[in-house]
Amino acid sequence: MYGWQGKVLRVNLTTGNIATEALRAGMAEQFIGGRGLGTKMLYDEIDPAADPLSSENKLIFATGPLTGTGAPTGGRYMVITKSPLTGAVACSNSGGYFPSELKFAGYDAVILEGRSKKPVYLWIGGDQVELRSAEHLWGKPTNEADDLIRAETDPEAKISCIGQAGENRVLAACIMNDKHRAAGRSGVGAVMGHKNLKAVAVRGTKGVAVAAREKFREATLATLAKLKASPVTSQGLPAYGTAVLVNVINESGLFPTRNFREGVFEGASKISGETIAERILIRKKACFACPIACGRVTKITDPQYAGEGEGPEYETDWSLGACCGIDNLAAITKAHYICNELGMDPISVGVTVACAMELYESEVISLKETGCELRFGNADAMVDMVRKTGLREGFGDVLAEGSYRLAEKYGRPELSMSAKRQEMPAYDGRGAQGMGLQYATSNRGACHVRGYMISPEILGIPEKLDPFATQGKAAWDIAFQNLTAAFDSSGICLFTSFAIGAGELSAMLTHATGVDYGVENLLKAGERIWNLERLFNLKAGLTSRDDTLPPRILKEPLPEGAAKGQVVRLNEMLPEYYKLRGWTAAGRPTKEKLVELGLKE
Repeated sequence: MYGWQGKVLRVNLTTGNIATEALRAGMAEQFIGGRGLGTKMLYDEIDPAADPLSSENKLIFATGPLTGTGAPTGGRYMVITKSPLTGAVACSNSGGYFPSELKFAGYDAVILEGRSKKPVYLWIGGDQVELRSAEHLWGKPTNEADDLIRAETDPEAKISCIGQAGENRVLAACIMNDKHRAAGRSGVGAVMGHKNLKAVAVRGTKGVAVAAREKFREATLATLAKLKASPVTSQGLPAYGTAVLVNVINESGLFPTRNFREGVFEGASKISGETIAERILIRKKACFACPIACGRVTKITDPQYAGEGEGPEYETDWSLGACCGIDNLAAITKAHYICNELGMDPISVGVTVACAMELYESEVISLKETGCELRFGNADAMVDMVRKTGLREGFGDVLAEGSYRLAEKYGRPELSMSAKRQEMPAYDGRGAQGMGLQYATSNRGACHVRGYMISPEILGIPEKLDPFATQGKAAWDIAFQNLTAAFDSSGICLFTSFAIGAGELSAMLTHATGVDYGVENLLKAGERIWNLERLFNLKAGLTSRDDTLPPRILKEPLPEGAAKGQVVRLNEMLPEYYKLRGWTAAGRPTKEKLVELGLKE
């Protein structure tokens, strides 16, 4: 095979059995790799109704055919499992250097099944694969565990591991690789913690063969030229990181503030990418084969929050900042460092803290319960609650269950700003109707990177749409969702889509694999992946009733700013979305659609 390595590693944590299997060529061609391939494996191998925190659930690491090839940003992998946060399919993307190292070790995917009786880690060193004790690593933060594992395996090994949040099965726990990159959403780290798997460590020595070397080189150079020509990927992201969006989104009136009560944050300029670059940035940092380098290495000298690491990103800047009413950049950055070290998704954690702040200010929860004045704007309380959430200490044990379960516990589920129980990211759907529809229909719960409608609605890429209009948004959402599924499955970073489209991705995939991934075939593969995820969720018990948003987003107009007076008019878009998807009015793929996509069982 070309592009793919042709091998899958299967590890049974219960028995300790390790086996290598051949990757089925037909399945790889249909589902590409990464997100698609991992979802297909999960769908085939587990009962979607299984308890996510049980031995029946599986955890799958999957690379794409472009991972490790030298394609621009070709250093991504996906972690696929059933989410303990949502009960839906979970699929989290990460970059860094671990993904390409896994590919260099000769594997397209690793299937982790069962549950070890004691903490272990998986060591993949060339052709040597073994489970080793991780009892001495249990309780260690991710950065310390990374150093210790490399010291006892190989100094050049790349590590993907969990911190205390994953060990404690915090529902927002993520999996960290290369210390600072995260497979971040949907609680994939909690599944890994339940399996008593501390880490996967890998050192690879093999290359990745491509089908048509010269044509592949030409396709990658064409992609690189477009990345260099785009002001987003050649100027904005390299200069200011993802937080370049803070001022843009705030000025557009959809920067969620104080648990989505408002869409404009008065302190936005204090936490913006420009301020990060001016005050705390040490250097920028890139993932494998990435010409963009959006990563930020930063240092905080304020004695109260002193530290050094990576971040904050745009989403963290917002979730631990504006969403909590906080404009203290040092505190936000410190909380971001804590999330990395404990291994937590800062989006879900920050929104959960914000939900708790609203409950506190509404006198639904008390000082006796929280142990601190958990009010909007209290930076010290936010940092303390982030740490306690990862360790499940005090009130953090309640926060560790996520905002929906928190709000439901206190009889106010409407105060959880989530969809399918996953917290919404840093764009208020009331200010971008297509983004609102995306949150409601996303297969993994509220998510911005399953169909980034901010591109056309706010940034004007590939063309400018009226953010307040609903007409035509269903078709746009579907197109973005299908294309994103293909990007996620290919092994390159979604940020390239600011500059390239289906044509460039199609060319790289075709010449890397030797399979005809013409634009039509590519988008059909993306649609196939999206529908398979939907089938998984339906079998897991989700229905069209879950394709909705919090009452605040549907009924309470934004009070000020450029999007003042707006709510998400979901009822105007959702029926058309189902129809264009080829689904029934109840949101189920029709038999005809499944036959068309080759998904008929």
